[in-house]
Amino acid sequence: MSLLESALDFRTFLNELAKRQDLVEIQQEVSAELELAAITRRVYEHRLPAPLFCNIRGSMPGARILGAPAGMTAKAGEEYARLALHFGLAAHSSPQDIVAKIRAAVKAEPVAPEYCLTGPVKENIWLGDEVDLERFPVPLLHEKDGGKYFGTYGFHVVQSPDGEWKSWGIGRLMLVDGKRLTGPAIPTQHIGMIREMWSKQGKPTPWAMVLGAPPAAVAVAGMPLPAYVSEPDYIGALLGKSLSLVKTQTNDLWVPANAEIVLEGEISLTEQAQEGPMGEYHGYQHYQGNLHPVFHVKAVTFRNNPILPICVAGLPPEENHTIWGTMISAQLLEIMQQAQLPVDFVWCSYEAATCWAVVSVDPAKLALLDTCAAEFAARVAELVFGSHPGYLVPKLILVSNDIDITDIQQVVWALATRSHPQHDHFTFPELKSFPMVPYLTGEDKQRGRGGKVIINCLFPEQFKGRERAGTASFQHSYPEHIRNKVLENWTRYGYSSGS
Repeated sequence: MSLLESALDFRTFLNELAKRQDLVEIQQEVSAELELAAITRRVYEHRLPAPLFCNIRGSMPGARILGAPAGMTAKAGEEYARLALHFGLAAHSSPQDIVAKIRAAVKAEPVAPEYCLTGPVKENIWLGDEVDLERFPVPLLHEKDGGKYFGTYGFHVVQSPDGEWKSWGIGRLMLVDGKRLTGPAIPTQHIGMIREMWSKQGKPTPWAMVLGAPPAAVAVAGMPLPAYVSEPDYIGALLGKSLSLVKTQTNDLWVPANAEIVLEGEISLTEQAQEGPMGEYHGYQHYQGNLHPVFHVKAVTFRNNPILPICVAGLPPEENHTIWGTMISAQLLEIMQQAQLPVDFVWCSYEAATCWAVVSVDPAKLALLDTCAAEFAARVAELVFGSHPGYLVPKLILVSNDIDITDIQQVVWALATRSHPQHDHFTFPELKSFPMVPYLTGEDKQRGRGGKVIINCLFPEQFKGRERAGTASFQHSYPEHIRNKVLENWTRYGYSSGS
């Protein structure tokens, strides 16, 4: 079976992980109250195989939970294997390979989904009074969280009242009771924009949440596509194959036919509930929650023995960084190259928790612009921070392309040695800011602006086509014949072949 099938079906994805020995089926009974989340956090932090919890205390029979669905692996050369499988790519795929796959879909013809009468997600149907979300193993993820989170690795499905804009977007939802959830619907995000359209008509927003979706669908739902671009067509372009959809039971939305669980209902016009606090993707445990809209669940459909995937947010890398950060990287690269900036690659370093993106600049092409650091930073800021993906990332780091920007050690070296504290930090206090950035002040959040910065790590000479200094390293300090000799004799020196 091709890897493409793993991107199109969640259970095929799990089978491939098991085949690679990148999945651990945990048969020992575990508690959904912190225990399985603690296991998952340790898996992230040690880059271990994904845990599939098969025996959860108090859960309805057969229900399971998958942790770390897009976590990193410790195997050399295959660190991004689990992420790459979301796109049907091989285990040894690099960040450049993954971003190239995502960007190719931007230029490909949309592939419309296949609309089906039914599918595996309809194997079980709860309607009205039958709905009881508490029968699922909804986990408490952090000790200080304000509640249990049903949705941490799923996506909202909403559409504009005229049906023209079908939006799939990653979001989180906390359990209120057996029939209600609550979570953010930020006005600047697509779910908030569409909710406002329905609110103007005096109507609640028809809504669904998909959990255990085709992995490629989750990835695209995490991509900050422009407004009015519908994700289902984009997923078809990404994979070159139609996604099979079925209609929800209670509204006119369409969802993946082979999803594990679909919740459906509406977002209340006026009702709110306290959501959080929650351990967040920036790595901080907050201590105060916020009022957010209530999501009323009027139907649930799910597969036999359903699997709920979870992301236990916190210190990177976890899915907020591996999925969301990678999709943002691809979008930023597309935006910059479309504007003909001298940019080779863009990467949201996972370690920076989606708070910065590093931009690899070609110095030879940069020199042709006849510009300086301040002018170039202003041009980049206007282009990038004014875009949807750039709105989400508050810091940009500009470096020469002699740096591998996917290697955090090289980025730190460039940041420490090439950026002048006085001349290379350019702030943009009047540009819009994403409210979830943790260092924003109360004033920033009230204004909706602030916290944007570009850090230049290009030497002044590079803007003129000259170099200040070379790099002293194995790659740069020795002629090719010496490097080849060393590599050929490496095991003879007494080192292992993998070192």
